[in-house]
Amino acid sequence: MTSPPTPPNRDPGLQPERTRLAWRRTTLSSTVAAVLAVKATLHGGVNAEGIIICALCCALWLGFLTVAHRRITTLAAAGTPPPLTPRHATTAVLCTVAVAVCAAVLVY
Repeated sequence: MTSPPTPPNRDPGLQPERTRLAWRRTTLSSTVAAVLAVKATLHGGVNAEGIIICALCCALWLGFLTVAHRRITTLAAAGTPPPLTPRHATTAVLCTVAVAVCAAVLVY
């Protein structure tokens, strides 16, 4: 009986660092969008609808920030990082799309 072939040693190179930097850039972009949402809400005068949308945008930003921080921490750990779970990927995508929808609503 033969044993299964052993996988070759993985040379990650700079890929984990590039991925961490991509998560940080996306987090920065999300932060800018949340700050602009606050600015847009306060610019035209304060109303209940604007405050609710702004609060939702900030909550979505916090959700994305949580997912991004977990992923950055996982990528910074030694060894081969596990793949991003579907749950976390879905959360990141939904938060990003929802922030875009909130921004569109604030602009109109």
